[in-house]
Amino acid sequence: MKQLNLQTGKIGENIAKEYLEKKGYKIIEQNYKTRYGETDIVVNCGKELVFVEVRTKIGDNFGTPEDSLDKRKLRKLWLNARAGKATRIDAICIVLNNHLTVERLNHYENIV
Repeated sequence: MKQLNLQTGKIGENIAKEYLEKKGYKIIEQNYKTRYGETDIVVNCGKELVFVEVRTKIGDNFGTPEDSLDKRKLRKLWLNARAGKATRIDAICIVLNNHLTVERLNHYENIV
């Protein structure tokens, strides 16, 4: 199950990177780590350094990707972003169908 989650996460990160690039964001780094955790994607948006958390699920029968952004996760994101001097934290939540294509993608800006 863990391997499937890792594969799903990688698919989601690649979809999110493509989405962000199409919106004009410049990808700086992927899987940025500090002692507080890991940020999926770091981008420049104009003069802002944005840390982007990507949450991906296959279907939403067992909750949505948004549901997994609980207080604990948001605090880790905030600490990691502060350590990396980010000016904003975004989330991209993706739901894939059984064929692993995008059913829904929502981009939430400035979540913390």
